[in-house]
Amino acid sequence: MRRSLFIALGLCALIVAGCGGAKKTTNNSGNNNSNSKVEFINSNTLTAVLDRAESKDKVVFVDFYTTWCMPCKLMDEEVFTDNTTAAYLNKNFLNYKVNAEKGNGPNLATVYNVSVYPTLLFLDERGRVLERKEGAAFYTELKEMGDRAIAAANTVQ
Repeated sequence: MRRSLFIALGLCALIVAGCGGAKKTTNNSGNNNSNSKVEFINSNTLTAVLDRAESKDKVVFVDFYTTWCMPCKLMDEEVFTDNTTAAYLNKNFLNYKVNAEKGNGPNLATVYNVSVYPTLLFLDERGRVLERKEGAAFYTELKEMGDRAIAAANTVQ
């Protein structure tokens, strides 16, 4: 019994240390990524972004992230800095990053059932999900998702 308790405590310590270590690697919020070529809207509410999307007749691309998420950092460093990706996203969408652990982020994460990071969503002007992906995506996959979202938005209207 005592041995089992020590093994369980040891495993818990390893899990906590692993998660904690990942959280300490950066303070980059993602929103302040100065290298990002994707134009992310700075807004405290998704409602304001959706209102703007309706007036511009555009789909919204949402990147749910956390500061400790390695795939999120990979997207910030490799995907959102890519000229082709940025041009495609900036031309066709209103782009919005949501830190799922700060501000209104936890509430939005609950509304959209987000528990994996990153979670990438394409939303219509009413906030309905047109496309969803849990995990990182590179240009080809992101473009395919975006194209499907645009097509879906055009059929829904």
